[in-house]
Amino acid sequence: MTPVLEARGIEMRFRNGDEVTRVLNGIDLSLDPGELVALQGASGSGKSTLLSIVGLLLQPTAGTIAIEGQRVEGLTEAQRAVFRNQRLGFIFQFHHLLPDFTAIENVAFPAAAPAGGISTAMRQRARDLLVRVGLEDRMDFLVTRLSGGQKQRVAIARALMNRPALILADEPTGSLDRVAAEQVLDLMREVNREDKATFLICTHDDDVAARCTRRITLSDGRVRSA
Repeated sequence: MTPVLEARGIEMRFRNGDEVTRVLNGIDLSLDPGELVALQGASGSGKSTLLSIVGLLLQPTAGTIAIEGQRVEGLTEAQRAVFRNQRLGFIFQFHHLLPDFTAIENVAFPAAAPAGGISTAMRQRARDLLVRVGLEDRMDFLVTRLSGGQKQRVAIARALMNRPALILADEPTGSLDRVAAEQVLDLMREVNREDKATFLICTHDDDVAARCTRRITLSDGRVRSA
């Protein structure tokens, strides 16, 4: 079975003048298809940096990454952008939705932006996803009119739009109250179970981590448990 994600020897150093800060120190990480994995660690442990590297938002100082067997470290910036759009889904703590767009337009955006507009098929796919996340009566609302939990459900639908190999979630329940957080977590678990979607969830919340199938803990830029 080819891993959805295989990272080997990932290092990250940031330079500020003569000062060098080592954030990641040789991370090895592998995720199989259909896993729901929590990435944990104290502030400064490197987990957000690792998530950004896996999401092709940062280039590591050293190491290799393969998504579904395809190595990505040699891609140009333009190729990385296309790869991110087609193969990765993102769920952020503060949604990062487009405020002047409706829910359906936000969901369709990952497919519509490269194509220059929303096709009939894209709109139908976005509608189906919004029905799935329980927002069939909010499709044409501007996202500024939605609650925090509803916005995060739009973000989950958007992450699924292009049927990504891997969904990366950065503190997806961190800005929500407990009831909304439970609903969002239940939805991610449902998508993981029914679609066999692979998730890597960066979280400080032990309740979120406890409901994942595996935990990976970082400390001082290294994997301490997996």
